[in-house]
Amino acid sequence: MKKGFALFLVVLLLAAGTGAAPVSAGDAYNYSYWGTPVPAPEPYSLDQVLYGSDWSIGALSSPQDMYAGEDGRLYIADTGNSRIVILDRDFQPAGIISKFEHDGKEDALNQPQGVFVDTDQHIYVADTDNRRIVELDSNGKLVRVMNEPKSTLLREGFQYLPVKLAVDKAKRLYVISQGSYEGIMEFDSDGVFNGFIGTNRVKFSPADLFWKRVSTKAQRDQMQQFIPIEFNNLDVDENGFIYTSTSEENSDQPLKRLNPSGTDVLRSKGYFPPKGDVGNLEGGSMTGSSIFVDVIPDQGGMYSALDSKRGRIFTYDKDGNLLYEFGGLGSQQENFRTPSSIEMLGERLLVLDKDNNRLSVFSPTTYGSLIRGAVKALNEGKSEESTADWKKVLQLNANFDVAYIGIGKSLLKQGDNREAMTYFKLGNSREYYSEAFKRYRKEVVFDHFGTIVLALVLCIAVVIAGVKLANRKTQGQFYREFGIIRNPFYTMLHPFNGFWEMKYERKGRLSVAFVIMVLLVVAMIVKRQFNGFVINFNNPEQLSSLDELKFIVLPFLLWCIANWSLTTLMDGEGKFTEIIIATAYSLLPLVLIYFPQVLYSNVITADESSFYYLLNTIAMIWFVWLLFTGTMTVHQYSAGKTVITMLLTLVVMGIIIFLGVLFFSMLQQMINFVSSIYKEISFRM
Repeated sequence: MKKGFALFLVVLLLAAGTGAAPVSAGDAYNYSYWGTPVPAPEPYSLDQVLYGSDWSIGALSSPQDMYAGEDGRLYIADTGNSRIVILDRDFQPAGIISKFEHDGKEDALNQPQGVFVDTDQHIYVADTDNRRIVELDSNGKLVRVMNEPKSTLLREGFQYLPVKLAVDKAKRLYVISQGSYEGIMEFDSDGVFNGFIGTNRVKFSPADLFWKRVSTKAQRDQMQQFIPIEFNNLDVDENGFIYTSTSEENSDQPLKRLNPSGTDVLRSKGYFPPKGDVGNLEGGSMTGSSIFVDVIPDQGGMYSALDSKRGRIFTYDKDGNLLYEFGGLGSQQENFRTPSSIEMLGERLLVLDKDNNRLSVFSPTTYGSLIRGAVKALNEGKSEESTADWKKVLQLNANFDVAYIGIGKSLLKQGDNREAMTYFKLGNSREYYSEAFKRYRKEVVFDHFGTIVLALVLCIAVVIAGVKLANRKTQGQFYREFGIIRNPFYTMLHPFNGFWEMKYERKGRLSVAFVIMVLLVVAMIVKRQFNGFVINFNNPEQLSSLDELKFIVLPFLLWCIANWSLTTLMDGEGKFTEIIIATAYSLLPLVLIYFPQVLYSNVITADESSFYYLLNTIAMIWFVWLLFTGTMTVHQYSAGKTVITMLLTLVVMGIIIFLGVLFFSMLQQMINFVSSIYKEISFRM
């Protein structure tokens, strides 16, 4: 037994794997399915950096917003200079709007923070400090002024400070007012206020709600109010959907895509929600969530968002998959100090930096162009063209999971389900893999229907023959004797008789218990590594056979030791050996269910996984029932005392773990103390 156990430990140690260390994120990166940042080629490169002095119109001053019109012109809200700067396609000055004629008098903008241009080339300006919206024609002549709305829909004390705005094809105007937590203000084509849309949900902790309920009115008035987070930017795509951003930290929904009724329809089918950085990158400045200050729609369902915390631009496809990111804070030309706005001008991406008072123009690299081309081609139904581009992307970045998914989608549209499954598995897309597998399985069933039916008939016949043969052998027997090997199986179905025979007829063996434990460890290793893809969420780089010792053998030993220690004081009749055998025998249902469960998991889709998890539940309930029966029989307890004993055993296990951690912590401190004394003596000598 000792030699066998030692050999078992050696095999596990040799088979143990080590998890791969997370890759340090460089200037450009993407996230793997497991949340690890992996290096990626730069999707965009700096084309040029423009200052106001380059245009001979004076330096920019805290520019807050910009908009690229359909004619290729760029409109910049130069907030600090209280003007709108207009640039042509070549980024040369095409006009400046700071003053206009209003009711026969000269009027001027005052710290405008938002600008938008509609399909008629009318310029809408959020004239923030004047608390109004100004509409101008393409020549800068006043069309109308929309002052602060008056409506019963506005709360008492509402402060109207328009900072960002957008106009859809129906000429509906959407305005974000600073400090307005009710949502986005909607105005009709005549400038009449219709109400708020897209209000963010209120977030609070249960503890805060409890104290709100039990506090007096005076105390509640002094507490922090539960109010939604306000929007900070918006844009409208060609279909009339409104993209919005908020500055809420640690949110899974900082970006939204609102339909005309204000419902969020942004898809989130990627590995992680579209929220920028999903974890802590290496380096102190990379901790915490992203903080978005702008979002823009793009071609082919793509959209990009600007993270002001790290100065990065994140681009997603219509499903919410992160395609690429680039940028960063710093003093280099391609970096930013305080980015305030982004805009797309064709394939080029523009970034406005309000502290550096400059405009940065980025052009896509070969890598970025291929990704954009693949996404747009797939969105237009050009599967072969999309596949070709994705394969070129993989030549530049083999770690790009989204490329594998893109190829899989194209193959799925072409009907090549088997090959699509391969690419979806490489891309860790269980949803699309499940769909491809469902179609492929249907093909196999149709192609081999006769063979499958014949195999099922033969299996049923063999089972029936086996049952009849077993019944014939046992016919006329009133009592059947089960040997040592068959006793665990008999105990599974007849726990009271089985554990009684184990204890009083000496049919329990430590060797059999050891074999069951070995089989359970092997079953767990097989389950973690060979479960079907659709229900296997284990990171293969982090799988280790040693984990089964920690999560199976160690709890098993702790349970036996704690139970023996406790029942010794509670008049329990069970010996330590009997406790080990009874506990191991109780684990047998897990062994018998886990192996066929692995086979089943490889022939199901995600929609059919309910029965797989039902088997897990059955196995655990069966195990707990056998453990309860075994504990009661071994110690000769009543049912109530057995339940109490099992609960107290868990408490004792916790105490043992606490004492163990405390002991090793103190031992480590003693070693460090002795080591420091030795170093000090060595230094002085």
